[in-house]
Amino acid sequence: MTRTITAVGLFSHRPYRAERFGTAPVLPMSREEMDALGWDSCDIIIVTGDAYVDHPSFGMAIIGRLLESQGFRVGIIAQPAWDSVTDFRRLGRPNLLFAVSAGNMDSMVNHYTADRRIRSNDAYTPDGESGRRPDRAVIVYVQRVREAYKGVPVVIGGIEASLRRIAHYDYWSDKVRRSILPDAKADLLLYGNAERAVVELAYRLAAGEPVQQITDIRGTALMRQGVPEEWLEIDSTEVDEPGGIAPRPDPYVEPTVCTGNPQSDGQVVAFHRRPRHMDRARSVIRLPAYEQVAADPVLYTHASRVFHLETNPGNARALVQRHGRREVWINPPPIPLTTRELDRLYEFPYTRCPHPAYGGARHPAWEMIRFSIPIMRGCFGGCTFCSITEHEGRIIQSRSEDSVIREIETVRDTVPGFTGNISDLGGPTANMYRLACKDPKIESACRRLSCVFPGICRHMSTNHHPLTRLYRRARGVAGVKRVFIASGLRYDLAVRDPEYLKELVTHHVGGYLKIAPEHTEQGPLGLMMKPGIDTYDRFKQLFDRFSREAGKEQYLIPYFIAAHPGTSDRDMLNLALWLKRNDFRPDQVQAFLPTPLALASAMYHTGRNPLRKVRRTGEDLSVARGLRQRRLHKAFLRYHDPENWPLLREALQRMGRADLIGNGKRHLVPAWQPAGTGGKGTKPAQGRPAARRAGTRKSRPRRGNSAGKRGR
Repeated sequence: MTRTITAVGLFSHRPYRAERFGTAPVLPMSREEMDALGWDSCDIIIVTGDAYVDHPSFGMAIIGRLLESQGFRVGIIAQPAWDSVTDFRRLGRPNLLFAVSAGNMDSMVNHYTADRRIRSNDAYTPDGESGRRPDRAVIVYVQRVREAYKGVPVVIGGIEASLRRIAHYDYWSDKVRRSILPDAKADLLLYGNAERAVVELAYRLAAGEPVQQITDIRGTALMRQGVPEEWLEIDSTEVDEPGGIAPRPDPYVEPTVCTGNPQSDGQVVAFHRRPRHMDRARSVIRLPAYEQVAADPVLYTHASRVFHLETNPGNARALVQRHGRREVWINPPPIPLTTRELDRLYEFPYTRCPHPAYGGARHPAWEMIRFSIPIMRGCFGGCTFCSITEHEGRIIQSRSEDSVIREIETVRDTVPGFTGNISDLGGPTANMYRLACKDPKIESACRRLSCVFPGICRHMSTNHHPLTRLYRRARGVAGVKRVFIASGLRYDLAVRDPEYLKELVTHHVGGYLKIAPEHTEQGPLGLMMKPGIDTYDRFKQLFDRFSREAGKEQYLIPYFIAAHPGTSDRDMLNLALWLKRNDFRPDQVQAFLPTPLALASAMYHTGRNPLRKVRRTGEDLSVARGLRQRRLHKAFLRYHDPENWPLLREALQRMGRADLIGNGKRHLVPAWQPAGTGGKGTKPAQGRPAARRAGTRKSRPRRGNSAGKRGR
C-alpha cells in the first residue's frame, strides 16, 4: 500500500531571530569576522574537511547559506588541525549545534587510490596540498568537538557519513565496519541531500527540544536502545527471503526458529513475527545485526539488497540494525525538493569564490567547476559501482529554466576570469533533466533498483525537449560564446531522442565527448546494471552522423572500468581486443574502487550477487582482489603500453591465447620488448620502426573514428 507523503515547505518557517543581522558577505571563519558582523556567537558551526569555497557545488556553502536564509548565524571551521582542540574553539561555543562533514568526498577516497596508495594531492585544499584532513575525518572531528565543548549537540552529514550509515564493507581496512554513527558518537546522522532535515533540526533545537528526543526527522539516523512499542517490527527475510541461511545466535535478541534443513537451498529461516500490518509509516525493517553481517557474507549480501530496496521516498520504511547492545535506527529518505525550492537554494548570494582568507592560493576543485551550472540532482541509473543514487536518490530534482539562465548571467557578471564559456550544464548525469516516471502513483510504489536496466522502464519519460530548450536559451544569453556539456551522458536515454542528440553534437561538444560504456562484455555489464555495447554502437552512429552534418570533426572518449566484480580475465581480454579493433588507446584507466554502500562493493566483499535473491549455494562471482590480477586487468586496457607487455604475454600464454602474441596487426602485443621497458629488452623484427609498431607514437584519430587515440 502506498501513501501520499508531503513535506513542510523548506522556506515556510518563520525566520529565526538572527535574521536582523542580514546576509554575510561570506560566512565567517574567525572571531574577527564575527565581530565585524556584530555577532557575539554563532548559532550553528559547520566543521568541514574542505577549504571553504562559497559556491553551491560545495556542501558547506549550500547548507550554510540555507541556514543563514532561515535567520541563523552560521560559522565555518574549514580543515582544522585535528591534533588539538584549538581550531575547534576558534569561533566559540555555538548556541545550537555543531554540524560535521568530511567534505565533498569521503576522506578515504580522497586520500587513497584504488590500489590503496596515498594520493599526492587534494583538489579541495588550497594549492592542492595533501594531508590537510585526517583519515576517517568525521570520526576524528567529532572527537575533537566533544573535547572542545561538552554538551553541545553534534550532527554528522555529507557523503562520508551518508554512505556509512549502516554496517558496511570498508575497502581500506578490508573488513566490515560498524555504522559511523556509534563510532563517531554523534547525536544524529543526516544522510543524502539534507536540506529539509537540517532546517527542521535547527528550528526544533532553537525551540528548546532536546536533541535526544528528536527521533522522527526523515533522512536521519540515530542510536536507540530498542524498537518503540507502537512500531511493527518486520524481519528483513520477510522483505526478501534468503534461502538456506543457518541462524546465527545473537545473545541480545530473542532466539529464532529454523524450520527444515537450514543448509537446504529450498528452505528459509522462519522468524517469530507479528501479523502483517499495512501501516508502512509505523513499520520498521530489522536488518541482520552488525555482528552477523560481519561474520557471514551471505547475510551481508542479503542486508545490502534489502537496504537498496528501501530507498524510494514514496514507500521506504525505517530500518534498524543492532550494534552490540544498541540499535542504529534509520528513518526513511527525505522528500525530494520542489523546483521552486531548488531554484531558491541555488540563487543565494554566493560569492562563487574561495574565502578571501586564502589569498591567491589555487583551488583545483573550484577551478574545475567555477564556470559550470548545476541544473538537477539525483540519478535513476542505479549503476552498482556508483554511490550517487545511495546519496542523492533516484528521484530527479530539476531547476527551472529561468533559474538556470539567471545563474548563467550571475557567472558572466561576477566570476573572475569568465571568458564567455560555460564549462558545463549538468549534474550527476547530463541528460536526466526533467525526466520522471509518467505516473506519480507508480513512482511512489516502485521498488526497482534502476529505471533503465535491464531496459528503460516503459513508465519512464525519455523526452529531452525541456533540456534541448534549455540548451538553446543558455547559448543565447548575451556574453556567452559557448556552452559545453561535461557531465556524464546516459547514451541509452539520448538515443531515444535524436533531436536532443543532434542539438548536443552540433553545439555543445568541444571536439571530444566523454562517455562511459564501462565494458563490452555482457557479464560485467549486467552486474554493473549498464546497457549492452550495442547501445553504444547505436549512439556512436548517430554521433558520427550529426558531427558530419555539422561539418565538425569530433570524437567520443569512452571510459572503461578494470577489475569490476564479476569480470574475468577473458572478459578483459575481449575488451582489449575491442579497443584494438576500434583503434582506441586510453592514456589513463580506472580500476574499480569499492566505496561504502555501493552494490558492487557488496559483490567485491562477498563474491555474491545482490541484484538477485541471495542463496547460500548461489553463484560465486569472479572477483579481482589481488594486486597482481588488478594490475593485469588495468594492463588489458593499456595493451599498447610496453610496460604492460610482459604481464600480458604471461597471461595470454596461461589463457591459451599465445596466438595474440606477435608483430602483426591481428596480434594484441608484440613478441619483442623495447629496451628499458617492462623487463629485458629484445630486438624487434625487421620492418616498421620500433616506436611506431609499439604504439608509442600518438597520431590523430582518423576522421569518423569516434574511438580516437586519447583517453581520460
